[in-house]
Amino acid sequence: MNNIDFVTIAKKIKEIRIAKGITQEYVANKANVNTSHISNIENCRVKISLPTLVYICNALDVTVDYVLASEYTSKSSLDNEILKELHECTNDKKEKILQIIKIL
Repeated sequence: MNNIDFVTIAKKIKEIRIAKGITQEYVANKANVNTSHISNIENCRVKISLPTLVYICNALDVTVDYVLASEYTSKSSLDNEILKELHECTNDKKEKILQIIKIL
């Protein structure tokens, strides 16, 4: 069995947080940890625990399987995340997204 790639998980958490414009302080408050602990997780100085991962994912409004997608051999978690985002789009946006997918 392969080891868990904590570096990739940390990078994914940081990318999501930055993309959503969320501060480390906000995530730390939601996860009941220090801001420095979030920094340490994102910079791979510590390994994230399962409870903290769940709290961070809740704070970032993403699923745990989306963050851990690189650890799976199946990419169904990415499909689920795409569907979740599509669900929140207007029909006009969905039509544009469909056109883009067909072009790709």
